[in-house]
Amino acid sequence: MQAIETTAQVDQSGNLHLLTPLRLRNQKVRVIILLPESADIDDKTWLYAIQNPAFDFLNEREEGIYSNQNENPIAL
Repeated sequence: MQAIETTAQVDQSGNLHLLTPLRLRNQKVRVIILLPESADIDDKTWLYAIQNPAFDFLNEREEGIYSNQNENPIAL
């Protein structure tokens, strides 16, 4: 898969607008959005994002390592 890096602006409606036109025409593409580290994502946005099938692995048994059953509290 080939990658193209460019910049974009998200408007008030949540639509993504590329700041530089692409030479591609009539193609579907995958988009990865990278946010600055300082950008906090609110709970509503996070809950919407994790509905993506890419996060399905979190439901696997091996990922359930943090639960009350296996908690080892640290005595202070």
